[in-house]
Amino acid sequence: MTMKEGIYRDVTFDKLSEADMGREIRVAGWVENIRDHGGITFVDLRDMYGELQVVLHDDALLKDIGREACVTVKGMLRKRDEETYNPRIPTGTIELAAETVEVLGKVYQQVPFEVMTSKEVREDVRLKYRFLDLRNSKVKDNIVFRSKVISFLRQKMTELGFLEIQTPILCASSPEGARDYIVPSRKYKGQFYALPQAPQQYKQLLMVSGFDKYFQIAPCFRDEDARADRSPGEFYQLDFEMSFATQEDVFAVGEEVLAAAFEKFAPEGYEVTKAPFPIISYTQAMLEFGTDKPDLRNPLRILDVTEFFQRCSFKPFHKKTVRAIKVHAEMSKGFHEKLLKFAQSIGMGGLGYLEVMEDLSYKGPIDKFIPEEMKTEMRELARLEAGDTIFFIADKESRANLYAGQIRTELGEKLDLIEKKAYRFCYVNDFPMYEYDEETKQIGFTHNPFSMPQGGLEALNTKDPLDILAYQYDIVCNGVELSSGAVRNHDIDIMVKAFEIAGYDEETLKAKFGALYNAFQFGAPPHAGMAPGIDRMIMLLCEEENIREVIAFPMSGSAQDLMCGAPGFVTEQQLREVHIKVRD
Repeated sequence: MTMKEGIYRDVTFDKLSEADMGREIRVAGWVENIRDHGGITFVDLRDMYGELQVVLHDDALLKDIGREACVTVKGMLRKRDEETYNPRIPTGTIELAAETVEVLGKVYQQVPFEVMTSKEVREDVRLKYRFLDLRNSKVKDNIVFRSKVISFLRQKMTELGFLEIQTPILCASSPEGARDYIVPSRKYKGQFYALPQAPQQYKQLLMVSGFDKYFQIAPCFRDEDARADRSPGEFYQLDFEMSFATQEDVFAVGEEVLAAAFEKFAPEGYEVTKAPFPIISYTQAMLEFGTDKPDLRNPLRILDVTEFFQRCSFKPFHKKTVRAIKVHAEMSKGFHEKLLKFAQSIGMGGLGYLEVMEDLSYKGPIDKFIPEEMKTEMRELARLEAGDTIFFIADKESRANLYAGQIRTELGEKLDLIEKKAYRFCYVNDFPMYEYDEETKQIGFTHNPFSMPQGGLEALNTKDPLDILAYQYDIVCNGVELSSGAVRNHDIDIMVKAFEIAGYDEETLKAKFGALYNAFQFGAPPHAGMAPGIDRMIMLLCEEENIREVIAFPMSGSAQDLMCGAPGFVTEQQLREVHIKVRD
């Protein structure tokens, strides 16, 4: 190893080995632990790349040194006594005999938690002292890992011919989607910029400009509440768009990039879905999985038995959508009771079931409501065999889907049916273009308002809006939505009609989406794209339950930066400069 003498350090810990024994070196890092053995003191020193044991024979060298102090140490590298080897770390057979120690950064107050175990500390404390939390090797490794994944994604997109272009952070507010973060203008009284929820309009404008393939690691800002898989405030996505492209073209790029990334960075022993990914329509997803984010690691599928039960005498199922889930698994005593309690906890009134006996007869609370002549039909409909149990969920269609999906997940988890060590991808497509809002009593966009309706202008003019599908699609992995995307609407006539159905007249369209409205009158090409979420990808690859574990400086679940104190108050002068008065 070649060492370059430095004022603070000659080498980082990852570069040290037994081959360097007998050399005088200078290292630098943070004090992780101090062990006084009476006349000899051992210090565990940590830098970004590893750990090294330092031995001090002179107590004077310990002056002003405490845990988490930043120090530089000069000394001779030597071999440890064999009985003190530490197999946990690469430098576990060597140590540095200190000759000089200089404190570079003192610790002036008690450290609020042990860095080595910071992941066990309350989240609000961790986030307040995030700069200390990031010294934890696991937390740090997640951020290093994130950097490597993003670097790989950039490389892959460039290899596929995509050009990285940055789009504006200050933009116009959009009336669709989540709540905007708005930024007051100093120069234009009473007017506001917004932070982009996504680079949607700009990337479409790039396609109109003639840039064939665009991508960026795009910051997006949405004033939404936090969830385990959603950071409040901001997130990053691999945003890309392609001209002269179909839905299938986008699918091919998504498959190539995501499959390659997951295969490269997945934990050892994990399987990744090979391209082409399964394609599931929205309607099929809601029926078979009870969600538009299906987890394909769960082998259970939901059946529609609505028509069957309209011919039975079981009144609670009459005039309702009825879903069924068949399971072949050993169930412990009391399992049905526990599952019923779960069903009630999510809002269900009850949970019917039948067990299939060895002679293929049924046992269960609703057996008596199924006529004898229909029992064979039920067996054939659900392909029932001895040892099966079939559960029934009945409600309005939307709630029946929701409840059936939750029961499917609970069964998969409690019966240990979920496939281990696998990343299972699928596309969900053919989303409805519009939905009816029960609160406003109006029709609005279901998904992205810039999507191309299937059937084009003719469908918009002749079909019930609620029957129109859009060229919209999601990528889902293990039940987590990684991306949404669409074939974009590039035709001005279709755009005007599509927004008219959602309650926007042409003047509003010009005012709110003037750039696209104007651009589409100057030879806009067909284009399509998507934007896989980087934070969620890395959360899955790191096997973390909370997305904040893979973000360097995340906000808390209550959308606060506890470390820097945001949001915070500003001065009256600052408010005056942007023409704002805070109301009581």
